[in-house]
Amino acid sequence: MTASIDRTRLAELLEAERTAFTQRNPASAAAHARTAGHLLGGVPMTWMAKSAGPFPLYLDRAHGARVVDLDGHELVDFCLGDTGAMAGHSPQQTVDAVQRRYGELGGATTMMPTEDAGVVAAELSRRFGMAQWSFSLTATDANRWALRLARSVTGRGRVLVNPYSYHGSVDESFIVTGPDGPVARAGNVGPAYDVTLTSRVAEFNDLDALERELAHGDVAAVLMEPAMTNMGIVLPEAGYLEGVRELTRAAGTLLINDETHTISAGPGGCTAAWGLDPDIVTLGKAIAGGIPIGAYGLSAELADRIWNDPDTDLVDTGGVGGTLAGNALCLAAARATLEHVLTTDAYERMIQLAGDYTLGVEQLIARHDLPWTIAQLGARAEYRFVSPAPVNGTQSHAATDIELEDYLHLFLLNRGIYLTPFHNMALMSPATTSDDVALHLEILGAALAGLPLH
Repeated sequence: MTASIDRTRLAELLEAERTAFTQRNPASAAAHARTAGHLLGGVPMTWMAKSAGPFPLYLDRAHGARVVDLDGHELVDFCLGDTGAMAGHSPQQTVDAVQRRYGELGGATTMMPTEDAGVVAAELSRRFGMAQWSFSLTATDANRWALRLARSVTGRGRVLVNPYSYHGSVDESFIVTGPDGPVARAGNVGPAYDVTLTSRVAEFNDLDALERELAHGDVAAVLMEPAMTNMGIVLPEAGYLEGVRELTRAAGTLLINDETHTISAGPGGCTAAWGLDPDIVTLGKAIAGGIPIGAYGLSAELADRIWNDPDTDLVDTGGVGGTLAGNALCLAAARATLEHVLTTDAYERMIQLAGDYTLGVEQLIARHDLPWTIAQLGARAEYRFVSPAPVNGTQSHAATDIELEDYLHLFLLNRGIYLTPFHNMALMSPATTSDDVALHLEILGAALAGLPLH
């Protein structure tokens, strides 16, 4: 029989951790009081308002796998900017490239290409297999443009996604399955249209549902993560991804692999690690060492179709990304990061550390007889409060326990371990060490030992 949690006692423990957090962080509290008045939600980007404590921690400095808050606490960082700093904070090779480009050479935004662009594109082609690349400032923008290109080249209007997958703020992705059919995802802010009119939805790992939805003949593209990362890590079952590729080809539907988070699987993401063959790959966050960037790569056949379509204007009205897309600074950072930081050797170390962490969490789960599971995707791993492991996003969402999650996050944070506020995910960087993993497991073990189980 597995253990259950005394909820009354858990609420008391959570309140104690919140009190300790407030007492531990007076400088962050004061900064929040001073600066929040002119910021929507009190923060510069509203996701930062997601905090288990009564106010967010404020950053002083960061380097490698460490962040230091305004109160001087050094935290081991397993959040890493929710993947944006997967290369570690300010890796020296990236810093040098940025300083040279912006300082010594000058010019970040000139509307002129640099040689770095071709080098980065060639390296991404080597890693992911896509023949041609273009750049944006975020993966959201890369996804938006990939969908526009898909609609243009197929003449179809709909997009198909998996419930609770992560595609940034792409409007078409906020659709989930409901008891009576597809519905907009709860909390979607001010949609420009009814998402059920523009999107179709099929659960991850459900080929029958995918085939039914594609049979309508109106889906331009399936936009998916090869493994789900937004609502915990949900891994593909045997044969699922091969089935997706077979069904999309048969339906005349393009397949887009969004590797924004799944780039943790290896230097070429899941696409290379698992031998996948999408039509488009979208990227962002990690590839420029924390400098904003996005990218989308096209198969040779698709790139040729798009560029040679006389009705597709990519140079003027149909341009994408805005003035800053493909700028010299972003591409200098991306070149340095890909060439010198997120290397094959670095990935091998990161994935090994994630494996050590996964094994340690599995042992803690077994020791405390908890009905939890943990999944690893290359350099990242995440536990969910459910067993057996979810096979789709809806199942994983149903396992959400905000009170328990907040307790664990604050317990860890108050003792020097920083996780992404909206995940139980631990991500490894090239700067993460085995001692960092051991410390995380030690403190997590203490948190679990203190849980009121019965």
